[in-house]
Amino acid sequence: MRYKLTFVVGLGLGYVLGTRAGRERYEQLKKSARQVAQNPAVRNTAETAAQQGRVYAGKAYHAVSDKVGDHVPDSVAQRVRSLRDRNTNGQAEDDWGTSNT
Repeated sequence: MRYKLTFVVGLGLGYVLGTRAGRERYEQLKKSARQVAQNPAVRNTAETAAQQGRVYAGKAYHAVSDKVGDHVPDSVAQRVRSLRDRNTNGQAEDDWGTSNT
């Protein structure tokens, strides 16, 4: 109950402060966020983090596959194979359903 009350109070406080700030402040925040997102250093860092995530995900996939082996029911294994074989816009996908860009 305490967490629900805290959430509701936070939600109400955010609403009140948001309405007082108004549309102008919202537009300022949106512009600032866009500038940060377009910063080359931020983009390079995000791409590096995404690449490392794909590497670690691949390692985890192989580690789990080795441990699970044939203990997965056939219906689940077939579903995973069908998802892995899907293509997006004619491009092959990696093991996690994202395009290799």
